[in-house]
Amino acid sequence: MRIRAIEAADKEGWLPLWAGYVRFYRRKVAPEVTDATFGRLVDPGRQPHGFLAVDDNGRAIGLAHYLFRPTTWALADQCYLEDLFVDPAARGGGTGRALIHAVYEVADAKGAAGVYWLTQEFNADGRALYDTLARRTSFIRYQR
Repeated sequence: MRIRAIEAADKEGWLPLWAGYVRFYRRKVAPEVTDATFGRLVDPGRQPHGFLAVDDNGRAIGLAHYLFRPTTWALADQCYLEDLFVDPAARGGGTGRALIHAVYEVADAKGAAGVYWLTQEFNADGRALYDTLARRTSFIRYQR
């Protein structure tokens, strides 16, 4: 398995992962939003940015999308890991951990003040991994 930046030719491999991620979080995303999201991911001048995990056969098995944003709490931008998903058939092999480390590396290279992400309380498997890679905070999210 290797981690690399998402490229324009990756859409066919990325789509099932994106669909699985959206389904996992019990959401619906309009096709035009999916298209626009992928377009931003492969445009080097825009955010978010993305990584794809590919297996030895070149098949996409995981994704990570991240962006940088200014914060009032530091001089440097913070990195937000917005989306992380690994094909259920590929889980348990270190793909999620490798994707998070790839985001950590790019955030460190950019001098980010930190890396953070959110997950649902019901995501027990993901949270078990996250607990080994980051510190859980006490923040509660509100949304309109």
